[in-house]
Amino acid sequence: MDGITFVSLPDGATLPEGQPEQIEAQAAPLTAEQRDAIRAASPHVKLIGQRVVDHIRAMYSPDDEMYLARIGTGAALGVYELEAGEREELARYQAHVEACREWGRAQRVALGV
Repeated sequence: MDGITFVSLPDGATLPEGQPEQIEAQAAPLTAEQRDAIRAASPHVKLIGQRVVDHIRAMYSPDDEMYLARIGTGAALGVYELEAGEREELARYQAHVEACREWGRAQRVALGV
């Protein structure tokens, strides 16, 4: 970004010796704009996003998700009455999706973004 390369290192890690002189390693707290720009440009962040979707897809197809979204929205708006077992299925789906999203958030935090 703007001629600066940001590298995320795990806690306790160091860059190898013999880095070129123009490399200046320093801790760099990120602004919100920098974090957003790194997230948008990072292939690692894109891969995390795809893996979140893959984890969701391991249990729910796009059609399953559309069905659950329709009945959940309909129930929330009072225009659909949930049938036996649908409330529990919505709860299982929501718990699974939130677990997948939390995994993705933890992966981005590990990258520093």
